[in-house]
Amino acid sequence: MNEKKKTLTFAGVAAALLLLAFITAPRRVTPSAFNDQGQPFFADFKDPLAATSLEVIDYDEATGSARPFKVLLKDGKWTIPSHNDYPADGKDRLAKTAASVIDIKKDDFRSDNIADHEACGVVDPLDETAASLKGRGKRVTLKGGSEQVLADFIIGKEVEGREGFRFVRVPGQKRVYAVRMNIDISTKFSDWIESDLLKVNKDDIKQVVLKDYSIDERRGLVNQRDVVVLDKKDSDWVANKMSSSEEVDKTKINDFLTTLDGLSIVGVRVKPAGLSQNLEKLSEGVMLTQADVMSLQSKGYYFTPNGQLLSNEGELEALTKDGVKYTLRFGEIVYGQGEAVSAGTETSEADIAQGPGENRYLFITTSFDPKQLPPEPKKPRNTDFLTKADSLWTDADRENKKIHDEYEAWQKNIEKGRNLSNELNARFAKWYYVISAASFDKLHLQRRDLVKAKAAKTS
Repeated sequence: MNEKKKTLTFAGVAAALLLLAFITAPRRVTPSAFNDQGQPFFADFKDPLAATSLEVIDYDEATGSARPFKVLLKDGKWTIPSHNDYPADGKDRLAKTAASVIDIKKDDFRSDNIADHEACGVVDPLDETAASLKGRGKRVTLKGGSEQVLADFIIGKEVEGREGFRFVRVPGQKRVYAVRMNIDISTKFSDWIESDLLKVNKDDIKQVVLKDYSIDERRGLVNQRDVVVLDKKDSDWVANKMSSSEEVDKTKINDFLTTLDGLSIVGVRVKPAGLSQNLEKLSEGVMLTQADVMSLQSKGYYFTPNGQLLSNEGELEALTKDGVKYTLRFGEIVYGQGEAVSAGTETSEADIAQGPGENRYLFITTSFDPKQLPPEPKKPRNTDFLTKADSLWTDADRENKKIHDEYEAWQKNIEKGRNLSNELNARFAKWYYVISAASFDKLHLQRRDLVKAKAAKTS
């Protein structure tokens, strides 16, 4: 081979090696990948109070299905559409979430490669074209008025070795970022609702009545076991039919009252329209519809021939010093898990087998009994003092003023109790509630649970 050919051969080999090196060398991230680093994800979203809806889409790999949860401002009220528009205690929580979203920034660029999405856990949970069920993230969408999208992003896995960082991607974009975030985005129904269901203070409860019975549905019989009446005397409680050698267990009654005070729910079911109004008018001859009766029976509530409403597992009454009487009726067991419990999505036999009966229906009503307040005081002989200057009052005027003030205070207390009962009934009217087994066990008590033998006195 002559020198010229050798030179050409070496040049060709060198060119080939150079091309191979270019192809196989690790690719460097181009400077443009860092152009938006440190910038906010949603620069136009600045006012957290502008958000009028939040939707979170989670993904259940076990069932291969997306699980949506939404909180929405509707007709001036915050509601949860998936739960029959149950009222949400959402304004402050959503504003806090929105403020956290405004704060998230594109801290670190991680990848522009679609193949990395699964490993980062940022596959769109709504993407039906993705082959794998794995690696799907949580999609969060905040909207304002006129359905304007304020923020829309997918939260992926935690970034290994970087506490407080998660992978984040905007739907429709390939780029993945590592983002520092502290956003509490719960999809639990119980986290978005008013936690104080009964709005009762345990110290205001002066009497409790436990109607201990159950219904034998097959034979149509009521098993009446006992009626326990507990009255508060100063700081102690006494029970009916209690002997001199017995006393009410202070720990048990306190646990009971604490549970009532802080009673929370795990689910709701909407009642048929007008059911509560029809129940209130039964004494006036108003008849329940067949749909009303079927709805009640499906939840464990039945009518006797004389029109009395009974519950599968008895009921309790709690009377307050304001004259408001709460009646809590315990119905059927609620089977299933997740939304099968919280929203009443269809429950299959498999759900019943998988999800133990850890919950129970609860039907709540209130009434007002003015007799529980002090008796009506006497009225003043006249109110002439109202048209006189204080300096011109006679002794009779001063006495009439005192009597007038006492009567007015009594009237206000009557009005307060009646208004509270009406307000509570309006709140409870639309819903069957679902409570946890733990709450049921603490409220569904018998005499033996509350009354114990007095401890022997030591000499």
